[in-house]
Amino acid sequence: MPQNLPNLLTGLRIVAIPLMVVCYYLPQPISTVGAAVVFIVAAVTDWFDGWVARRMGQTSQFGAFLDPVADKLLVTVALILLMHRMDNIFITLAGMVVIGREIVISALREWMAQLGKRASVAVSGIAKVKTGVQMTAIPILIWYPSWPAVGEIRLLGLFLLALAVFLT
Repeated sequence: MPQNLPNLLTGLRIVAIPLMVVCYYLPQPISTVGAAVVFIVAAVTDWFDGWVARRMGQTSQFGAFLDPVADKLLVTVALILLMHRMDNIFITLAGMVVIGREIVISALREWMAQLGKRASVAVSGIAKVKTGVQMTAIPILIWYPSWPAVGEIRLLGLFLLALAVFLT
């Protein structure tokens, strides 16, 4: 593994996933706040590691491989936690669509790489918007039981998750 700051941040994002899970199962309100904060910090490192890699010329093939894996793991685990806690058909279907898309895209990228056409499945602008919307919706939905204006916050999170599913 090439040792540089972007790869370190990506690795820390992967290590943060079990911490998010542990926080999620602590007593309320610590659980929702802690898990959401861990998710938010991890999501910010996703943006930051890419920025640092490009700005400091520290891009690597390993980083290009590991970064999307870390994102997929973070989002998948968070959606599974939400499906468990919320026990809601919309959340379950949205989680299935997002997780299913991640699996299909990963498989497609692997297949295209074997054919020597990895660039054919490069990340699109819509995918970046989808990721941003998704990374905003998930912590809102994780955190919402601790917020006083639960209804409005929850609706915002659900709307953003629906938008992410649509963009998926």
